[in-house]
Amino acid sequence: SHLVSHFGSLGNCLLDCEGTHRVENGWQFLQATSPFLHIGAVIGVSALAWPLAAYFWETKNKVLKCLLPFTYIILVCALFVSPLFISSPCIMKASKLPPKPQIIGHRGAPMFAPENTMLSLEKMVKSGGKVFETDVMVSWDGIPFLMHDETLLRTTNVKQVFPYRSRHNSSDFTWSELQRLNAGEWFLQRNPFGTGGSLTDAERREVMQQRIPSLEEVVMACKENNISILFDLRQPQSGHPYNESFVNVTVHTILNTSIPQDLILWLPDDEREEVIEMAPGFKQIYGRRREQNDTDSLDAVNLSYINMSVSEIRSYRQDNISVNLFVVNKPWLFSHVWCAGATSVTTNAFHLLKDLKQPIWLMDPDSYLIIWIVADVTAFIHIIWAFLVQRACFKKREEEDSEVVLLMRIENLVA
Repeated sequence: SHLVSHFGSLGNCLLDCEGTHRVENGWQFLQATSPFLHIGAVIGVSALAWPLAAYFWETKNKVLKCLLPFTYIILVCALFVSPLFISSPCIMKASKLPPKPQIIGHRGAPMFAPENTMLSLEKMVKSGGKVFETDVMVSWDGIPFLMHDETLLRTTNVKQVFPYRSRHNSSDFTWSELQRLNAGEWFLQRNPFGTGGSLTDAERREVMQQRIPSLEEVVMACKENNISILFDLRQPQSGHPYNESFVNVTVHTILNTSIPQDLILWLPDDEREEVIEMAPGFKQIYGRRREQNDTDSLDAVNLSYINMSVSEIRSYRQDNISVNLFVVNKPWLFSHVWCAGATSVTTNAFHLLKDLKQPIWLMDPDSYLIIWIVADVTAFIHIIWAFLVQRACFKKREEEDSEVVLLMRIENLVA
């Protein structure tokens, strides 16, 4: 059967393309790299023994002479036992590694084509993508179309074409007006991901020809390529002709294309029960955590990786609930959620993640135990050695100083 039953959508996550180099969540980074940070910390604390031992033997301050070694011993002991509390997900046997998460193109392949365009979809398909994530709005005259932002300013030339309406809601334009806009020029001008330099002249010309696509166009393309589409659906503002019927219009637009229903991954919560009645074959994706006594049967969830712990991901998977995480762009983060058991991820960096055959690092627990013990024992011996050597050096300096003082006294007596 098709694997799309495992996938979710980005949907609610706002992405400003100028901020593509977002700061990844610090806790995930610490958790992913904790085994290496532990070894590095052991080396650092071990090296610290040299200046600390020198100061210990030199100082005459009795308080510091007691406080410094006591504090250092507490630090060293805490560091030596810290692996007992490390839960990095990639410390596991290779045989227990979960399947590689499916990779979902966030608005297509936005690093190499303008987001939410037919070219972006085409680039994703050529890279082997099987799920296209997008955002849908309904025009003033009832045509569902692809657009993420509330206005058209960022991803079109609306300011030049409709200067007095440029800040109007994206849904306040008719389909014929939307078709007058260029949806590719901004990509070359702003180069949001820094990848514009890799485009050929032919590709740049193709980018310049992009327009806002209708949902029908995209669904037909997905049908032809046998790939899934998932999307968030934005309700038009109050006073819009389709403010109440936007869900119904969207569902009928999809059904009129005759695309197999299992290729549609439905994220919107609006009128979900009615959607299930109209299109029972749609795969229902939920953008929330499960709750106690949940009346909905959650088969798949779509959540931010920042809000999901490793234990939560594994708990969902044990209950056969598919977990899609957004937006995962870095290979180290992809490796982290892979080891955690995520079913799929939404990404801008399709090209970076698709060729990874295994997580960046995977360590057998027994191997880590050996490394941990060897590192701690070596550090302990090194610390003792540092204090002994520094003590010997201190004694030698004391003897030399005593000899100098004695010689000076003799010289004074002779003089």
